[in-house]
Amino acid sequence: MRAWIATLLLAGVAVGVATARPVAQRVSELESTSRVEFSMRTRWGQILFGRFPDATGDVVQLPDGRRQVRITLKTATVDIVDHPRYTRYARGPNFFDASNYPEVQFHSDPYTTDLLKQGGDLHGRLRMHGIERREKFVLTPAQCARPGRDCPIVVEGTVLRGDYDLDGWRMAMRDEVRFALKVRLRDVESGQTP
Repeated sequence: MRAWIATLLLAGVAVGVATARPVAQRVSELESTSRVEFSMRTRWGQILFGRFPDATGDVVQLPDGRRQVRITLKTATVDIVDHPRYTRYARGPNFFDASNYPEVQFHSDPYTTDLLKQGGDLHGRLRMHGIERREKFVLTPAQCARPGRDCPIVVEGTVLRGDYDLDGWRMAMRDEVRFALKVRLRDVESGQTP
């Protein structure tokens, strides 16, 4: 009887292993030298520049060989360059509301490594201020053979504040926020390149 039960258990484990879905493998992570910057224009033409100094993220390889990037930005450390008062306001309840929404997150759709070299559209889900929407960012064609290592991966895109209920400064600021990223990567345990 015990042998019969053991055989059934082993058969169940074998079926489970055979049907288990392959998982994504983490292959690289953002270097601390990566830069995530943005700009906003006032109604009277002044441009405010900001940055997220605490950007983190990684790249995972999917079972089919494509990649996905996941980036997290901390709103508690967002900085409006050379404007301490605007910085406090940006972190406060009328804008990013860092105490309630501590992170901005972007998870890309799967892409091939050719995108990093040739450039093009990178689509994905942006979550900001508790709202998630699909957005598009554009990668500039690489200036080197190993983008992210020998040269930064340059990414740009525009989002609308109103889409994320970032209504603070509505009378003073235009709706568009232009993002500019210069991403550097380092390999994790697998030693693969993105």
